[in-house]
Amino acid sequence: MGEAISDRQVVAVLRPFVRACGPMLDALRESDPFGLQARAKDDLAEVESGLKAKLIHGVTSVKVPGTAAWARMTGYDRSSWWMNRVGRFTALLTSIPGLGGALADRLPVQDALGAASQGLLLCAIAGEYGVTDVGTRVRLIASVLFERDIDPDLAAGKHPEHDEAAEADEAAKLTEELTASEKKHGKATIKAAAGTLWRLGRALYGITEELEKRPHGNILHRAVGMLPIVGAAGDYFGERSGLKKVWRRAHTWLTEHRA
Repeated sequence: MGEAISDRQVVAVLRPFVRACGPMLDALRESDPFGLQARAKDDLAEVESGLKAKLIHGVTSVKVPGTAAWARMTGYDRSSWWMNRVGRFTALLTSIPGLGGALADRLPVQDALGAASQGLLLCAIAGEYGVTDVGTRVRLIASVLFERDIDPDLAAGKHPEHDEAAEADEAAKLTEELTASEKKHGKATIKAAAGTLWRLGRALYGITEELEKRPHGNILHRAVGMLPIVGAAGDYFGERSGLKKVWRRAHTWLTEHRA
């Protein structure tokens, strides 16, 4: 049995992880990705009734980041959207190692990708509750995934060994594929998002022992996940179940720690 992982080690891994998650999620949340609100405002000024106005109203009523309907949703409802919509995507990517059945489950890949997926969702949920600082997000992830109560000053990087420049550089490396995709295509592609999730998962290898503590599916999900080929299905539903647990724990933690 290896030496116990300290809170300082957990913070050292989670701070660049959180910084890498933050910009991508904040951009998705705060932007008007399709220009729908601006376009609707201009068109509705010219057309007050009729089919065109109804169509515009229908489009801007879709509950996605950047639309008027999204702005009217509560933080609780928006966090639920992240869990259901984005969660399906990340759970699918996380379950792919399950194609190898028990062999893949013996490796740290599944837990690393699963923890990265859950951490990404936690950062998204935190943003919907108005929590944007790295330190608080680190404490949220440590509590929900690893059942650790991290000291606020330690999570905020207030200790002699903290290297701000190195941390920023590590966060930038984790999002290299997203940056390259945005420069080339003007947006983050699915391939770039999948690659970034993989990088985020690898970034958590430094605390592999902690990753086993994260919320998982039930015993049935794990049993199916041990089988070749169909194991992907068991792992997918197991990850979805784990994400639901994460969402419930996050809501409780953020409600209790709201300043």
